[in-house]
Amino acid sequence: MRTIPAGEFKAKCLAIMDEVQAGGEPVIITKRGKPVVRITSLENPATGSSERDSIFGFMKGGGTVVGDIVAPILPDSSWSHLQDEDESRATK
Repeated sequence: MRTIPAGEFKAKCLAIMDEVQAGGEPVIITKRGKPVVRITSLENPATGSSERDSIFGFMKGGGTVVGDIVAPILPDSSWSHLQDEDESRATK
């Protein structure tokens, strides 16, 4: 895996992106010698298929929304005892 400093990447950004897309080899960009970013191709040049990193979209379509996601879980009457406590504290 190739490693280049951020200054060099800034100067040659488009060319490096083309190389990564064509060859498929990731490039690590460093800042002051520490790795900051890894650039990888979204398409596999050998197969032409799009392979995304496992952290992007791996849960897509895996959940469903059931019920109202905006309404409170508890009814307003369940909160009245908290309001009573606030009023008693204010009078002390």
